[in-house]
Amino acid sequence: MTAENQTICLGAGCFWCTEAVFVNVKGVLDVESGYCNGLLQNPSYEQVCSGKTGHNEVVKLIFDSSAISTREILEIFL
Repeated sequence: MTAENQTICLGAGCFWCTEAVFVNVKGVLDVESGYCNGLLQNPSYEQVCSGKTGHNEVVKLIFDSSAISTREILEIFL
């Protein structure tokens, strides 16, 4: 990772849909889906979908800030 690479985590209702958008964005180097917060340490997809664990679905993006800005990332996301 270079000094120009940045990381941002975005919470979404569905990480599959969010991941699908960002894998094709120029300047985004890596997209990783996962969960944040919640009551369980390593919940399964089924447990999270139950709505009882308190987790949020998120995507972690690593991006080249010389190719795309944080503002542009957020504009795409929103």
